[in-house]
Amino acid sequence: MSKTTTAVWPLSGFGDEIDPDPAVQCAVLLALGASHIEVRSAWGTNVSELEPQQVAALKEILDEQGLKVSAVASPIGKVDVGLPIEHELDRLRQIISVAKGLDTKYIRIFSFFRAEGQSAEDIRDDVMVRIGALAALAAEAGVVLLHENEKGIYGDTPEHVLDIMKTVDSPALRIAWDNANFVQVGIKPYTEGYAMLRPYLEYFQVKDALAATGEVVPSGEGDGELDATIAALNADGFTGFASLEPHLASAHELGGFSGPAAFGTAARAFAALAVKNGVELS
Repeated sequence: MSKTTTAVWPLSGFGDEIDPDPAVQCAVLLALGASHIEVRSAWGTNVSELEPQQVAALKEILDEQGLKVSAVASPIGKVDVGLPIEHELDRLRQIISVAKGLDTKYIRIFSFFRAEGQSAEDIRDDVMVRIGALAALAAEAGVVLLHENEKGIYGDTPEHVLDIMKTVDSPALRIAWDNANFVQVGIKPYTEGYAMLRPYLEYFQVKDALAATGEVVPSGEGDGELDATIAALNADGFTGFASLEPHLASAHELGGFSGPAAFGTAARAFAALAVKNGVELS
């Protein structure tokens, strides 16, 4: 008789999609069964601008509530590639101090926008130099950068993400996989990207989207192949974080917002898919 082992994935989520107030963020995440929180902003202030005393105050709230930090969701690399390297290195130094203050090793990053009229190929070398420098700084600090595929940046398709991983070739650079963002650039995530990127996939950003419009929808209601992705991750022995990033109310350049009710809808939709595929969320 075969014994089925249930995989356990720590559940996290973008607190600022719930409310600007970390206390409200914690209450909702805990009610949804999460053990972790992903920090992009607190009290309306982005992590790239949090002062040390704000970081300490946030850590105190999280400790009191019993939530740990899965990652700091930074805006690093969500800028034009034409900016000097030092611009993002300075910001990363500050964000590393935030990550250390919140006791997490993961920092989410992106791979740069290009100017009007520039192709991905035009900016490739500049992207690699910049990501390489960021990864070197991360390695030195003992943190891991998670590259999130996002529309409009160099690493928007599986091929480009793989190019970054192979070229930079650093253990301090891994992938935050986002099904919805692949859908929004015309990719079938599981079919066209999973096998290629799985060796580097260390963090799972949970959201789904409709191919026809790009609209973000709850897990399993879009074209993001979430069901197949969860099944494959489970079969592969994935035990990393699953982080809810619903974007159900609004999305903007530095993030999105859902509110408590829509965030709950997203969490329940994902939990149903997880259970179906033998994954326990904790």
